[in-house]
Amino acid sequence: MVSSSHEALHRIFQEDTGAIVRALRQLLGVPFPDANKTFVVSPDLTEIAPVERRVDTLLQVETKGDGTYLFAIESQSRRDPKKPAAWAYYLSYMHAKFGHQPVLIVLCPDESTARWAARPITLGIPDYPSMTVRPLVLGPGNVPVVTDAREVARDIPIAAFSAITHSRSENIDAILKVLATTLSSLDPVQGVIYAELVEAGLGNTPAREIWRDLMPALMNYFRSQQAQHAFAEVRADALLRFFKARGLEVTAETRERIESCKDMDVLGTWLDRAATVSRAEDLFD
Repeated sequence: MVSSSHEALHRIFQEDTGAIVRALRQLLGVPFPDANKTFVVSPDLTEIAPVERRVDTLLQVETKGDGTYLFAIESQSRRDPKKPAAWAYYLSYMHAKFGHQPVLIVLCPDESTARWAARPITLGIPDYPSMTVRPLVLGPGNVPVVTDAREVARDIPIAAFSAITHSRSENIDAILKVLATTLSSLDPVQGVIYAELVEAGLGNTPAREIWRDLMPALMNYFRSQQAQHAFAEVRADALLRFFKARGLEVTAETRERIESCKDMDVLGTWLDRAATVSRAEDLFD
């Protein structure tokens, strides 16, 4: 269960690790290469010394022809004078320890913080810096407002991130309504995950109350879907057990078709036929 708006901002990119690459391309216009694999790695960047250094989310992105990158994703809801030094540390330590190119991405739910976070961080002599850090920042200024159902359906993680980022927008009511409607079409497990991420991400804003008003109907729908899936799994399991008791061989293809079926009426028909068919495959005739 996500408990804070800070955590929800970066957790979205843990749920769909490929979303951060899409965000770079679509929202920031960064021509990042195609990725073969993207996965979460430990965010702990602490050395032997007792000072704890922990990035919010750390993703490893393996590209097709441009090597491996490490994305340090940070949620930042307010200005913090200690953060620039920490960010510079993260990048240099990641490069030294793993040997991959580090990328800093900062997520900001308000424009003032986003402008602050986007400023270059220079270390050394002002006109001859030894190190310059340029964070890539996602905030209200460059994350689009998504109110079109087709756009929401096209990329749920980006739409959920947009809703959180624009929690103080005058269009938030429309944003949340179309998002709630689209989430109801997801698999119940995924739907609940994103519904809870959005609620936590909206923080202590009026938008959170709007979302909570939408949530009961949404959660009731998910619960009913989960119940249907559970009953379907029970029927599919009963069907396979019945075939085993009758000594009928079940091929991998037949088993997959039975287990993937979520239609209660179809499963009921198959159960009725199971007593008389001579082969498991005849179930589908």
